[in-house]
Amino acid sequence: MVSVWERSARATHHFVTATDLDYYKTRVEQIDFTAFLVYCLTNGDSVLGFIGVTDSQIETLFLDPAIIGLGFGKMLMEFALNELKADRVDVNEQNTQAVNFYSKFGFETFGRTELDTEGKPYPILKMKLKTA
Repeated sequence: MVSVWERSARATHHFVTATDLDYYKTRVEQIDFTAFLVYCLTNGDSVLGFIGVTDSQIETLFLDPAIIGLGFGKMLMEFALNELKADRVDVNEQNTQAVNFYSKFGFETFGRTELDTEGKPYPILKMKLKTA
């Protein structure tokens, strides 16, 4: 999963410096992925992507760059929305591809932080599902 995270982040998070990506990788390596609900897309023994949800919040969604744009992210999102009742997500403001992706599922911004959770200058948009 760390390998998928790293390949995905390096392919999609062009706004993050290489030094910061290396730092975040050390943080991801410390995550206990058994501490929250994580669902993986696999091909045999290989993880192609994953989504993690805690208390209705999408905590993580990463895909191997080779399968981005092929509908697998949509599949994971529909699962999270329909089965896990996810209704919130935090996303890097500079990651416009991700912001647009979540917006297509009905998420809207309700808050913003100047810094990410590590105190780095990557603003975070707090998004939630639009209410009917």
